Amino acid sequence: MESYSESYRKSGVDITAGYAGVKLMAPHVARTRIPGVVSGIGGFGGLFAPDLTGIREPVLVSGTDGVGTKIRIAQLLDRHDTVGVDCVAMCVNDIICCGAKPLFFLDYIAIGKNVPEKVAAIVSGVAEGCVQAGCALIGGETAEHPGIMAPEEYDLAGFSVGIVDKGDIIDPDRVRSGDVVLALPSSGLHSNGFSLVRKVFHVEHANLTVYCEDLGESLGEALLTPTRIYVKPVLAAIGAAEVHGISHITGGGFYENLPRCLPEGLTARIEKASLRTPPIFKLLQETGRIPERDMFNTFNMGVGMAVIVSRDTADQALSALAQHGCPGYVIGEVISGEERVILC
Repeated sequence: MESYSESYRKSGVDITAGYAGVKLMAPHVARTRIPGVVSGIGGFGGLFAPDLTGIREPVLVSGTDGVGTKIRIAQLLDRHDTVGVDCVAMCVNDIICCGAKPLFFLDYIAIGKNVPEKVAAIVSGVAEGCVQAGCALIGGETAEHPGIMAPEEYDLAGFSVGIVDKGDIIDPDRVRSGDVVLALPSSGLHSNGFSLVRKVFHVEHANLTVYCEDLGESLGEALLTPTRIYVKPVLAAIGAAEVHGISHITGGGFYENLPRCLPEGLTARIEKASLRTPPIFKLLQETGRIPERDMFNTFNMGVGMAVIVSRDTADQALSALAQHGCPGYVIGEVISGEERVILC
């Protein structure tokens, strides 16, 4: 029997659009299937059977996040196939800070009007992020919100679960004075600070498609560049070197996130001159007249992830990162002190 409600449609919710969206997204979801996936899409719950071979004390690590107001850039450009990568990245990049391998992901889309092609485009980005992270997209929800959101508006959030052996959990107690801080390059702004970004660039009234010499691309392209996913290179570094700490440089920048992987009494001393900062940050700072301290306390400044390793194994870590397409480099060291972060 066909599922259909004319009364519900007149209220603003078209359930047939939801069914059409599921059909369109099915091939994208199929791309993410990995060993352990038990169920297909459409059930009440996503099922996953993890391979526990070699894991003595399995610990599940979860993370949830959204894309934030970067979504507005996608809406203005009418391009919706990249923000899903951001959504996955914001979750799995947090999970690997504990040393965990992401297993599966679920998404949640709230949308003013369910346009199946738009929803499928969003999910295609989520699927791409899952492929990059090596995890499976095993479920999700698309909720139509007429009267709450404008027809063209939507929001995107996600949830991921990973696994790590209890003895391999990376926590601040591992970090020692003399350890080396490595930078893993960001692809740009990633998914943080976009309320400030939108204010500085007046995005509601700007032409985001005009080529910008300073950026080598349009402003819209630079702002919409997806967040880099670090799962595979970081897991490779963990296997090759003594990794003592990992920090995902997200909202709060250096000053908020580096201390999260440090024990009391230790400080990360970062050489600002060593940072390889993409041009979007200079343009943002100059256009908005943003103080340097605020830049480092809001944005990643070109460092999407900081990995703290023993000095003796730094070269092994850098080699493993490079072999997985992530050219890391040294930006500082860990020293004794209560400052927590020193930028010099």
